[in-house]
Amino acid sequence: MTDFQQAREAYDRDGVCILRGVFDRPWLDLVERAIDEALAHPGPDAERYGPAGAERFFGDLDMWTRHESFRDFILKSPAGKLAGLIMGSSTSTFFYDQMLVKEPGTQQRTPWHQDQPYWAVSGRQVCSIWLPVDSVPKDVALEFVAGSHNWGQAYNPAHFADGSPYDGTGLPELPDIEAARDDYEILSWDVEPGDCLIFQAMLVHGAPANPKAGRRRVLSTRWLGDDARYTVPKGEVAIPTTKPDLADGAPYSGALYPTVWRAATA
Repeated sequence: MTDFQQAREAYDRDGVCILRGVFDRPWLDLVERAIDEALAHPGPDAERYGPAGAERFFGDLDMWTRHESFRDFILKSPAGKLAGLIMGSSTSTFFYDQMLVKEPGTQQRTPWHQDQPYWAVSGRQVCSIWLPVDSVPKDVALEFVAGSHNWGQAYNPAHFADGSPYDGTGLPELPDIEAARDDYEILSWDVEPGDCLIFQAMLVHGAPANPKAGRRRVLSTRWLGDDARYTVPKGEVAIPTTKPDLADGAPYSGALYPTVWRAATA
């Protein structure tokens, strides 16, 4: 099991931490079944990344609005509490869920990027929980540029499907991390079912292709803490997929953005 104090320190310093063995088998079985069901019944925002005819790199969003199993995980699993504790927040509000599946033989990388520039969110207490239901060896797992959450610069997002830049954001292009890997401290881990990665939303990260024999099925859930606000950015934005009924600068709230966890008060 994970030492939470060390995990908090790693998250603050590096922008990411790994928690070992924090999701037990019933939760993993539920997520595995839910992912396979969602693959069979994709939603309106589902995308296949990479060229036609290649092995599948597939993503989908907001499955919890269509599948009860995802709702149960979000509202009842340890995820919300873990996010709040690691962020140092007194609350944890659910933002959205995303499924990412790389089938064996997938040659498509997950490009280097920051998450938060894709989203209409401001604040530092914004994170993702990356939960695989398959064993993910380090050489195909998510990679992180340590400390990049503190660079103080947002970079222009790009569409995963074709690599085209987002329109009208006014943000600079992300440096070519892959071409200069030795210039950065890059972190990655072997991740087993039951483990999860929690990372801050401004952290630069990406992932290699999956040329090996095993599947890589991952559920990413996104979480907001006390200081997160709905903030309308300049130019194109991906998330939320529809404009919420919130004032610019307001905390996320309502049926689509439930506060799942609150710290105990004396």
